[in-house]
Amino acid sequence: MVDSYEQVRERPGDNEEQEKYYSGKESKHTFKSQIIILPDASDIVDIIAGEPGPKSDITLFRENRDNFDPKQKFKGDLGYKGEDLIDTPIKRPRNGKLTTDQKKENTEFASKRVFVEHRIRSIKIFRVVRERFRLKPKKYEQVILTICGLVRLRIGSLILPAEINPVLSV
Repeated sequence: MVDSYEQVRERPGDNEEQEKYYSGKESKHTFKSQIIILPDASDIVDIIAGEPGPKSDITLFRENRDNFDPKQKFKGDLGYKGEDLIDTPIKRPRNGKLTTDQKKENTEFASKRVFVEHRIRSIKIFRVVRERFRLKPKKYEQVILTICGLVRLRIGSLILPAEINPVLSV
């Protein structure tokens, strides 16, 4: 499962840099992050953090798909429409309607894909991810990766060695 989210950041002082990070969708300057999880949301497989906000979801995926097997299939939302490796829901045609079977298929697809939204929510529980990012922009990726590590620890997918984990050494 793959999905992206944006986080508001402080407006950069440099004019060229602020244009690079201005997201028309959010009408603010943003960082974009992409998360890839296992289908049952049992683990976070990959995270890309700190990309400029206006970068599209599909472009972000295409730039980083070399990390995975070329035949690996993913599930994503309509932001990934057009990518061969990603299954997406059926889009309603212009001035048309979806058939009952297509709606049912989309509902089943959404029920499997909702886990990535839940995992993003578990990351956004932390205030530093939910609100405007006020730290130095260079620290963004480090902060997000640390929080993903905490989420993995919370859901039980990150196993610490016995010397470090006091619960296991007792």
